[in-house]
Amino acid sequence: MSTIIHRLAPGLGALALSALMAVAAGLIGSFAVMRRMVLAADPMSHIALPGIGIALMLRLNPLWGALALLLLGAVLIWAVERRIRIATEAVIGVTFAVALAIGSVITSGEELIDALLGAPGTLTLWEAAFGIVGSVIVILFVLRERNALVVRLVSPEIALTSSVNVARLDLYFLLAFALTIGLGLRFLGVLLMGSLIIIPAAIARRFARNLSTMLTISVVVAVACTAAGTYVASLAGRQSGPFIVMVAGGLFFLSLLRRRET
Repeated sequence: MSTIIHRLAPGLGALALSALMAVAAGLIGSFAVMRRMVLAADPMSHIALPGIGIALMLRLNPLWGALALLLLGAVLIWAVERRIRIATEAVIGVTFAVALAIGSVITSGEELIDALLGAPGTLTLWEAAFGIVGSVIVILFVLRERNALVVRLVSPEIALTSSVNVARLDLYFLLAFALTIGLGLRFLGVLLMGSLIIIPAAIARRFARNLSTMLTISVVVAVACTAAGTYVASLAGRQSGPFIVMVAGGLFFLSLLRRRET
């Protein structure tokens, strides 16, 4: 019995992580779209590249290095944005360029390809457990702070008068954003994870009339794309990341056929 559980645990862990990761991506992506960070998700994910290279040089799991650099990058972006008062996308763009340059110098090998495109088949039990906990943290953060995040979107000044610590909320959001990217690196890799955050939310925005509906649609689309893409990839015997993004992209273009009501 214990042998069967030991064999099934990684697979069940990967299934639970992929579902929770998709839920977290759908939720955080909705607010990223409303904050006009559509073009920031992809560059943000590339910040993980130097961390992957450093971890490989130290013979560590590349995902831990990627996650460490993502969180450090989020703090750096937050600090620079507050100090210089320029748009988040601009800070992320500069950070991305520097990270990509450093990463391209210090990374190489097959493990780098897995990190870029994802390798869910190699997921360990500990990675699954850590990913599940991280996903739950992101989900709880968005659900708990959704009202404060909305007020922050409407007006930072109103948020301040409503006793919302805007600076701290912005930091927490960037950390949650970075953590969500890190959680999905195993499934979609550095090159594709940003797409799962943005595409379902972009689809949801076309159909939703209020925040609750947008969050619900975004989560459902993210989970459906992850499940469908993973299934098709298993039939084709390929990595799931590209198929997940292709499914999401196909749904987005289909959504364009529907005219938005004014």
